Amino acid sequence: MEPELEVRPVPSEQDAEGTVTALYAAHALELVRLALVMVGERETAEDVVQDAFIGLYRRWDGLRERGKALTYLRSSVLNGCRSALRRRRFTPWTDRPPAVPSAEHEFLGREDHREVLRALRRLPHRQRETLVLRYVFDLSEEEIAETMGVTRGTVKSNAAKGRANLGRLFGEEDG
Repeated sequence: MEPELEVRPVPSEQDAEGTVTALYAAHALELVRLALVMVGERETAEDVVQDAFIGLYRRWDGLRERGKALTYLRSSVLNGCRSALRRRRFTPWTDRPPAVPSAEHEFLGREDHREVLRALRRLPHRQRETLVLRYVFDLSEEEIAETMGVTRGTVKSNAAKGRANLGRLFGEEDG
């Protein structure tokens, strides 16, 4: 008697569409906020997130661990932000309000937040990304490591260096 082969249904385009749509409904705003903090411009942030979701949809059938789709999206957003910042020939941050007020504008509009954002933009991108993912989005070290494609030790190091650099930027003494 021949052993039975396990038959797995092939995910259809409709399955990918439904799953990606559900992920979008649940996480798009969070990802736009992440991108906004990284690039400082709402339109660019929205474009980066849209590109990440399109990329996920296109690659859905090749995604090895579909349970990690949110991690894939976060990584894709960070990579998109890095690319957007590299393409710019001018400073990525601006203090002018967006043309249409938004919830993010309310958050970024307060002076104390602007001061923190100014300091964050002066950090190396890996330190900035680590601190934003940890303290703004409350991700664990393991989630940050997975999102950034680095080890937990690198996350710890980036966080410590980033906090120390922010302390220096705000005039706090070491020790």
